Amino acid sequence: MNERYSRIESLLEDDFSKLQNARVILLGVGGVGSFCLDCLYRSGVTHITVVDFDTYDISNQNRQMWSELHENELKVDALKEHYPSLHVINQRIDEEWVWAFDFTPYDVVIDAIDDRLAKLALAQKCYKKLLSSFGSAKRLDPTKIQVDDIWKSYGDRFGSKIRYELKKRGFKKKYKVVFSSEEIQSKNNGSFMGVTATFGLVLCSETIKMLRKKEVQKDV
Repeated sequence: MNERYSRIESLLEDDFSKLQNARVILLGVGGVGSFCLDCLYRSGVTHITVVDFDTYDISNQNRQMWSELHENELKVDALKEHYPSLHVINQRIDEEWVWAFDFTPYDVVIDAIDDRLAKLALAQKCYKKLLSSFGSAKRLDPTKIQVDDIWKSYGDRFGSKIRYELKKRGFKKKYKVVFSSEEIQSKNNGSFMGVTATFGLVLCSETIKMLRKKEVQKDV
């Protein structure tokens, strides 16, 4: 037993090997994605690819992991210092990139971005292994965060737009989303780490649930 992971391995028992052998791709490492990444890595998921194009600035420091140590640096490059086995792609995630990228090698695709068209493309292309985050900003109560399939989510204007657009495209499949039923608390673009971080931790937990249910490909 690897002492670093002894507590999580004791909890998951034989399923821990599924985390060790899994391949996960995380899209976006901001206020939600950075906490999801940290949780995955500390839980024994080490084959992680992250995709982001942004740099850290001072306004990130209220909610993004490691941001205070890497102001003006590329997020993906900075994160490799903290998670050495990380695979990184410095790329803006838009609809065109989603359709062109090969998601086949990954067991779970985690969507922590806020580009509407890219989220729609991800749903259509990757719904069988997709976990998607809806709006976490402008909220203060992490106990209002829920997980359900896309068609049972509610209370989120952004999520409502996604559902509407998917219906227009004739999409009827299901995939898991993390959302909050809390009404927004401000018209300004504010955010509270208690909510954004919890979104990321819930995404991590749901990823682990998905991996435990499936047989993942072992290294050869």
